[in-house]
Amino acid sequence: MILTELLRSGEARLRDAGVEDAWLEAEVLLRHALGLSREVLLARLREPLPPRAQETFEALLRRRLAREPTPYIVGHWEFYGLDLACTPAALIPRPETELLVEYALEWVKGQGSRVRALRIVDVGTGNGAIAVALAVHLPDVRIVGIDVSRPALALARRNAEAHGVADRVAFVQGALLMPLRGRCELIVANLPYVPTQTYRGLVPEIREHEPEQALHAGRRGTALIEELLAQAPRHLRPGGLLLAEHAWNQGKRLREAAHASFPDADIETKRDLARIERMLVVETSAE
Repeated sequence: MILTELLRSGEARLRDAGVEDAWLEAEVLLRHALGLSREVLLARLREPLPPRAQETFEALLRRRLAREPTPYIVGHWEFYGLDLACTPAALIPRPETELLVEYALEWVKGQGSRVRALRIVDVGTGNGAIAVALAVHLPDVRIVGIDVSRPALALARRNAEAHGVADRVAFVQGALLMPLRGRCELIVANLPYVPTQTYRGLVPEIREHEPEQALHAGRRGTALIEELLAQAPRHLRPGGLLLAEHAWNQGKRLREAAHASFPDADIETKRDLARIERMLVVETSAE
C-alpha cells in the first residue's frame, strides 16, 4: 500500500461517519502520524508506507471516529498564523475569533505615541490564543490574560513561552475583571456565550470533549458578557476600547447592556466574514 491509498481509506471512513472536511482531517492525522509537513506529505503520496505507519494512523483515526476533535488528537492548532498547543483544558481556537485580534491590532496601531504605554486585558484567555497573537504582533505592549481555569492558564503560559512572549504576558486566575489591579486601555473577551438549549444540541466533538465552562453560559448565553460590561467602567480608561465576541442573535441585547454601562461611548456590532453579527465594539470617549 502507498500513502495515497491509506489517505483515501481514512477519508472514506471519516466521510461515512459524517465528519465534515473528511479529506483535510485525514490528511492532518496522517501528517501527524508520519511527522511530516503538508508539503512533504503531498510530495510522497506515491511512496510505500513507512514501517508502522498504518498502525499509528489507525490509532489516530479511531480516536477521530469516536468524535474526539482533531486539534486535541494532534495536540496543536493554528490561530492567526501561530501554531498553538491545544488540550482539553481549553477551548479550541476558532477562525471567527481572529476578528477580535484583527480589530484590536488595527486600533492599537492607530494610537500613535500611546502604544508603548498601552495595557491590554484578555478576559477568558483559554489557551492564550488572543493574548499570544497580540503580544507577537505588538512588541511594545503589556498584556494580562485572565481565566477561571488553572489548567487553561498553564496551557496559555506554555503557548506564550513557545512564541517568546512570556515576559510580556501575565496570566492570572480569576473571574472576569475581578483579579485585575489598575486600569487598561483595551479589553478583549471571548467568554462563554452558548445558551443552554443550543449547548444541548451541539455536535459530540464540542459537547463531549471541549470544556463546558468555556462554552455554556446559561439560559440566554449573555450573562457573563453582561457582567463584564458592568465591571468594565472601573477598569477601562477614557479613550479605551472593549471587544467581546458573541453569538449571532445576541448583538442587540449586548449593545443595550453596553449603553447602560457606557452611556457616552461609541457602540456597534461587527460582522464576521460570513456576515454574521459576531463582535461587540465599545469605544469610550477621551477625557
